[in-house]
Amino acid sequence: MSKRKFFIDTDTASDDAVAILMALEWDDVEVLGISIVSGNMPIEQGSINARYTVELCKKNIPVYVGAEKPLVKKTEHADWFHGPDGMGGMNYPDPKHTESSDDFIEVLKNLIDENPNEITLVTLGPLTNIANFISKYPDAFLMLKNIVIMGGASNTVGNVTPAAEYNIWCDPEAADVVFQSQHPDITMVGWELCRGEANLTEEEMEHVYNFKTEKGDFAIDCNKHALDSSQNWLGDPGLGLPDPVAMAVALDEDVAKRVSKHNVKIVLDGPSRGMTIVDQLHVGENEPNIDEWWSSTERNINVCWEIDNKKWKETLYKTLRS
Repeated sequence: MSKRKFFIDTDTASDDAVAILMALEWDDVEVLGISIVSGNMPIEQGSINARYTVELCKKNIPVYVGAEKPLVKKTEHADWFHGPDGMGGMNYPDPKHTESSDDFIEVLKNLIDENPNEITLVTLGPLTNIANFISKYPDAFLMLKNIVIMGGASNTVGNVTPAAEYNIWCDPEAADVVFQSQHPDITMVGWELCRGEANLTEEEMEHVYNFKTEKGDFAIDCNKHALDSSQNWLGDPGLGLPDPVAMAVALDEDVAKRVSKHNVKIVLDGPSRGMTIVDQLHVGENEPNIDEWWSSTERNINVCWEIDNKKWKETLYKTLRS
């Protein structure tokens, strides 16, 4: 069976780890590599968490370290959401395998050259690494098959400010580079898609524990701090898993129920810094063209508006049962 090729960029904390696990356990996907970016965790801890997850899945996937700080913005991390180790304070043992010393930008460039129009790039953190790649190899970036971004919020509330979602907020300048790259197939999977009925309920988390597998236990245990944050800080009914939702969209096209292409802009300053503005009604394409920012715009991003919550959870469960 011919396998689809994925490359994952991540600021590995607890929900990133579950998303990585999903890709590693998906039957028709080959993960070519994982790059680490500063975000949820400093790159040193992000690398540890990614390598531990790879070893848990008994795989040998190279992990590369990328940018340790945003392009412009002050560095911020999210230990307040995911716990001091990013993994719910579970204090998992250090991984046995070391990270690769190779430059991930050169590695990804070579992979694209060897597999033009075949690699799906899934980003689970701030887009600093990807902006740096585009700055060096803009044409190679266009030879990726498609990009699935966990980030942003489509005409809805943010999760780190009233306007902005965390990944985009961490490095809005980098997001702007990616969103303006002119790649024809970039899909934005906003954080709002993991909320409400997409949350894992207490019963559904118990269902995962009942698999009695190491991977199932890991998926819930490492997110215990995130569960507390989801319920007591964000007011959600259960556990929100934005990165696994985005990975589910990348793994199974049936997870996304409603997707349409729009012009999306990144706000770079002021109290809305990091906001993803989605031109839902395509007003920038039409007369009267009286606003300097919203005149003669082009659709640049596939926006995922709705997912099949049952299908997303089935996608998750499939990877945790063995």
